[in-house]
Amino acid sequence: MNIQQLLDLAITKNASDLHLSVGFPPIIRIHGDLFPVVGEPPVSPEQIDSLIRPLLTDIQQNIYNQVFELDFSFEHQGKARFRINLYKQKGHPAAALRLIPYLIPAVEKLGLPPVVGKLIQLKQGFVLVAGPTGHGKSTTLASFINQINLTRAVHVITIEDPIEYVYSQGKALIEQREMYSDTRSWTNALRSCLREDPDVVLIGEMRDLETIASAMTIAETGHLVFATLHTNSAAQSIDRIIDVFPEVQQPQIRLQLAATLEAVLSLRLVPTIEPGRTLAAEVLVATPAVRNIIREGKSHLIDNTIETSAELGMQSLERSLVDLVAKGKISQETALKFTLRPELLAKLLK
Repeated sequence: MNIQQLLDLAITKNASDLHLSVGFPPIIRIHGDLFPVVGEPPVSPEQIDSLIRPLLTDIQQNIYNQVFELDFSFEHQGKARFRINLYKQKGHPAAALRLIPYLIPAVEKLGLPPVVGKLIQLKQGFVLVAGPTGHGKSTTLASFINQINLTRAVHVITIEDPIEYVYSQGKALIEQREMYSDTRSWTNALRSCLREDPDVVLIGEMRDLETIASAMTIAETGHLVFATLHTNSAAQSIDRIIDVFPEVQQPQIRLQLAATLEAVLSLRLVPTIEPGRTLAAEVLVATPAVRNIIREGKSHLIDNTIETSAELGMQSLERSLVDLVAKGKISQETALKFTLRPELLAKLLK
């Protein structure tokens, strides 16, 4: 198969990912599991190069030749977009291609608690979406931005590496900036962002001290900021944000975070009994009690606060998993595989 046929196959099979690695046939991921493409032999380094090279611009090819890694996006014949990570392993080229559907799911279809709808109406603040790679962070944020686009006449700026979802014309002015195509660094893009008259800013990923500090500054100056972080829970997310700063700065960062944070959503895509996956989520809402916990550096109290604050819209991951079991969407065994607190889950399942 050529690259066009492989991309078509991924779309037809509703695969989330396509992998190209030397010594293996092309592999697709469907509902979380990997399957080799039937009838395709193992690929060689030359074959991977010939499959991927037509997708690259000259600038992208030069970047890959220099640093051996490259993130970029590709629109496939008006059918779908793909986010592509090109890298090397054992000295050979390899690629992971993530399918980005054109259709952005509506917020109410995500399976998140109703309190999430209020987050989209915020005028300012910091909303963090956390979770492992491939568990719905980008899709969730795209749903948020698309809902804003449909309902609010605001200026939205996204900073992404690379651009994933593309938005149709709506009420909002949406400008999407891609790393290395529209800006040369996260620091430059975030610094200049405040001079571009935004109302809403989406930061594709908070990677380091500079991006985290910039995100909080943008939120602190009267903007609504959405961002992602690769952490497992709300408590871990708060600790990660604070711990990335030098110890002498941490008291001030706690004050900033307590003042700007509005919510943390921690997501998991969980295999369902019927073939497919569904979303489970931990939801932390920044109530006065939560802000006080952050200011005092007592993040170990976050989990218990979430568990005892359901009436305020909060939800633990375990409660979400139990709800999915009760609805017959997932098995108890699956719930146990994805829980962060097995003892609590076992108690709730009784």
